[in-house]
Amino acid sequence: MASYKNFDEAEIGSLSRVDNENYYIHKVGAPHKHGLLKELKSSLKETFFSDDPLRPFKDKSLSRKIVLGFQAVFPILEWGRHYNLSKFKGDLIAGLTIASLCIPQDIGYAKLANLDPQYGLYSSFVPPLVYAFMGSSRDIAIGPVAVVSLLLGTLLDNEIDHKKNPEDYRRLAFTATFFAGITQATLGVLRLGFLIDFLSHAAIVGFMGGAAITIALQQLKGLLGISTNHFTKKTDIVSVLRSVFISAHHGWNWQTIVIGVSFLAFLLFAKFIGKRNKKLFWVPAIAPLISVILATFFVYITHADKQGVQIVRKIERGINPSSVNEIYFSGKFLMKGFRIGVVAGLIALTEAVAIGRTFASMKDYQLDGNKEMVALGTMNVVGSMTSCYVATGSFSRSAVNYMAGCQTAVSNIVMSCVVLLTLMFITPLFKYTPNAILASIIISAVVSLVDVDAAIMIWKIDKFDFVACMGAFFGVVFDSVETGLLIAVAISFAKIILQVTRPRTALLGQIPKTNVYRNIQQYPEARKINGLLIVRVDSAIYFSNSNYVKERILRWLGDEEEKLKQVGHPRIRFLIVDMSPVIDIDTSGIHSLEELHRSIAKREIQLVLANPGQVIIEKLYAARFAQLIGEDNIFLTTGDAVVSCSSKLVEQV
Repeated sequence: MASYKNFDEAEIGSLSRVDNENYYIHKVGAPHKHGLLKELKSSLKETFFSDDPLRPFKDKSLSRKIVLGFQAVFPILEWGRHYNLSKFKGDLIAGLTIASLCIPQDIGYAKLANLDPQYGLYSSFVPPLVYAFMGSSRDIAIGPVAVVSLLLGTLLDNEIDHKKNPEDYRRLAFTATFFAGITQATLGVLRLGFLIDFLSHAAIVGFMGGAAITIALQQLKGLLGISTNHFTKKTDIVSVLRSVFISAHHGWNWQTIVIGVSFLAFLLFAKFIGKRNKKLFWVPAIAPLISVILATFFVYITHADKQGVQIVRKIERGINPSSVNEIYFSGKFLMKGFRIGVVAGLIALTEAVAIGRTFASMKDYQLDGNKEMVALGTMNVVGSMTSCYVATGSFSRSAVNYMAGCQTAVSNIVMSCVVLLTLMFITPLFKYTPNAILASIIISAVVSLVDVDAAIMIWKIDKFDFVACMGAFFGVVFDSVETGLLIAVAISFAKIILQVTRPRTALLGQIPKTNVYRNIQQYPEARKINGLLIVRVDSAIYFSNSNYVKERILRWLGDEEEKLKQVGHPRIRFLIVDMSPVIDIDTSGIHSLEELHRSIAKREIQLVLANPGQVIIEKLYAARFAQLIGEDNIFLTTGDAVVSCSSKLVEQV
């Protein structure tokens, strides 16, 4: 407390009364200067190391630091010490359940990526094992997913035709997977995970919904028995429907349609049962495997493959072969693999982190985002060297994993073991599996990606977010996955730029019988103070918006003066700018405040600032702006500023 004043009772128009009592006006804290290095260090620490990763290592012996270092890289060494038989029972049941779901899905997803079926199974063997040792999520289930498979298949096929040159196509897939892993791990090591947050939730909802529609449309080929030669290579809805109903309608196979539609109805009914009764979560989980077994047996005994029903025919038997020598580390495909890998890696990372955070919040534990990125990146790098393509967290499998009672990442190890046994002994049995059943499984799996409720909620909350959502959705559906992704990113950045360059401002009034000042549009009962104009700036003031902020405040001032002139009220003498929401200001912002001060000074209006933060006040003093407007015109609260300015008006009267 620096000073106080005792005012006589007075009122001018709607000025607040000040009774015969002492009113204490606190001064804004004087700034203290920081050295450049200290300020830079503080800023970098908050941006990249806000969680202080070195804190556990402080004041520890060398041996303890080594142990903690290994535990940081391999979380299994920490929670594994407390592992017991009770937890293993939950993980065993969960692992077996998600394995029954992943095996038929993996075969279908590999086809989305234009790869042979075994590569889908390979990608559910090695990556989950690596993640189990390095990941920090207890619930996420690792493997190929529909959206990433489609994205990868589309981008790869744009570079190399998978039919004409399958070997180079496969090599490019491994190269893209390698760079996807490098991208993910690099983001984690450099602690740049915040970059994936630039893709807004609304854009992701639209992108996922559009991708789901596109994936389902692509499966009409298998569901209707259309030959690949008669089906379009494009993914947009117009080309696919034209291909299905005009170009290739003569290629429909009624036996295939019966198989596909029947089992699709069965799978959707199983999902319905699982949603109605959470205790029956295992029904939709095992339904795909049951469908594959029944459909395969039916085709085998009826020889339906000789009647035009397309079948898988062959899945290579054995564990993942090495693919180290197949990755392009030089040549013309190196940069193509890098570009595709970065895009696929970021999308896979976004999906995995979102899934991990969702289930972590449900079980109330913390998920280390940077460790997750390193774990996901490492598993994809290792996967690229063991004939896998990009793997990530699967929402459907993770949900089943959670409901099945998983306790730790051991459920991923159990799933990997089941996939290993499948690769070693069972793959020959999939020879007669019809493609129609795989199409049915994929369609039933992606239905849940179309989140209509989320889109409706986005519309209710933020119309601009809804534009981003629909832009991404229609971009995917009517053009391609890449276009939809590009639109999603572009609109997300456009929203950021718009909010930064055109921040909100508000005209404040006093809530009756209080010393509180709020937006008069939100609180119509709030009253203006005669002779004063109170404006709040709801954003940092940077070079990108400083001129707009100045002009907007001047427009507020001009509009209010015009209204006061019409009704004959006293003109404005003080402009109070509430800077509570202003978190930062740069030299352009200060320059705009100087211009604002000079402009209103010509009208005999005094500029007053209320509640500037520490960073703001330090910069205002450094630029000598505080001295320019007068240190006694900077107040701790808007209420203090109003009382002081009102008293000056009283004195003038």
